[in-house]
Amino acid sequence: MDSAKKGSESSFLQNSSFCSEVFQPPADAKMSLARTAGDSVMMKKMWRAGPKTIQSLDHDILCLVFSFLNLFDLARCSVVCKSWNAVIVRYKLLQLLCHKLQQDSSTYSTPSTSQQSLEIDLELFAMKQHRSLLQEGQIDIDQWKGHSIRIDQCRLKMGLVLTGVGDKIVGLVSNRICIWRRNGKKTIFPSQEGTFSKGLCMRYFDPEAVVGCEDGTACVFDMYSRKCSRIVRMHAWPLTCLALSEDQIIFSGSALGHITVADPSSDQLVVRLKSTESRGGIKTLCFNPSSHFVFAGTTAGYISCWDLRKRGVLWERRASPNVVYSLQHQRNDTSLLVAGGIDGVLRILNQSTGEVLSSCVMDDKNLQSSSRNEHVILERKKGRRVLGDFEIDRIPRSARPPITCLAVGMKKVVTTHGGKHISVWKFNNTETG
Repeated sequence: MDSAKKGSESSFLQNSSFCSEVFQPPADAKMSLARTAGDSVMMKKMWRAGPKTIQSLDHDILCLVFSFLNLFDLARCSVVCKSWNAVIVRYKLLQLLCHKLQQDSSTYSTPSTSQQSLEIDLELFAMKQHRSLLQEGQIDIDQWKGHSIRIDQCRLKMGLVLTGVGDKIVGLVSNRICIWRRNGKKTIFPSQEGTFSKGLCMRYFDPEAVVGCEDGTACVFDMYSRKCSRIVRMHAWPLTCLALSEDQIIFSGSALGHITVADPSSDQLVVRLKSTESRGGIKTLCFNPSSHFVFAGTTAGYISCWDLRKRGVLWERRASPNVVYSLQHQRNDTSLLVAGGIDGVLRILNQSTGEVLSSCVMDDKNLQSSSRNEHVILERKKGRRVLGDFEIDRIPRSARPPITCLAVGMKKVVTTHGGKHISVWKFNNTETG
């Protein structure tokens, strides 16, 4: 135990030296990270004087604590409160850590000087690690029963998992639009005869909700006036799925495998996209504004990609033997696409080529732990990567419940399952778990 303690102290002192040599605080900052014996005695007396809070720590100690953090955790700490942000900004901890990462990488460049350049560098490093972990990282899964009925929608918003709870959730129940609020109150839009036929799908982008209808139209509703502002004819067949861009461009898929793009502000169709061969009905759509790619998953297990600028198919691939229910990507990521469907396999694809880079399933035989609170029973499992469809066929269905919807966050993927369960797949460094 003594040797372990000495090793820990040695690591602590090494990090203290790193902080004092590299961080280079302003001249007016009285910083002494290499503590003397007298300082240590004084600090022990201070702690014995009474309980302390994190707010009572001086900037030198906070700087030392922050020096142990990686890029992601340090960035998170910078938005916890103003005092922490002031320490991180004053001592330029993010800039120096970013500089160190640049030195360690093959793409070394001059360290950022402006805040805008720093944010760009941080985003590049974050996305690089996100891509690496999704393809090769260790997988930990938290799973719980979230609803008493089938779940087929989920979203990630500011770190929260939304599957029917949140500040405001807009949803579709048959031919009625509903708004659920955190306090449990539900607001139902007034029913108007002939406003729209049976709604099959819906997408919401404040301040408008778009409902895809059985008669092939898309009805655009203003969420504040609660009135239908426009009706756009998209297909001659039922709309099976929708996607919206930030500038309110509507993407719709039909049961016959066609995709229509429309601009509701002009009530005109922008373009019709069609697969080169019959690949089944369109079940899910995803648009990436950074690359102008439109992704579609079909009932036959195919995933297709169109380049909206060229209005042509970029690639088509049968990624699953069955229905693909959901496609998503991390915001601003132009490299990876995540797909889930009825076979319960989480697939990571290359956005540019359609190549399946990794296939992941739950390891049902390796339940790590189970805990219970007043609301749910949380099970912690491991995920594992599988090679090819042959190995997938040998995996029991209990280890791969159908994925009805998914959402992609930084280093994690949230999936919902027909069995009323919610799972959070966390992709971590192998060495840290």
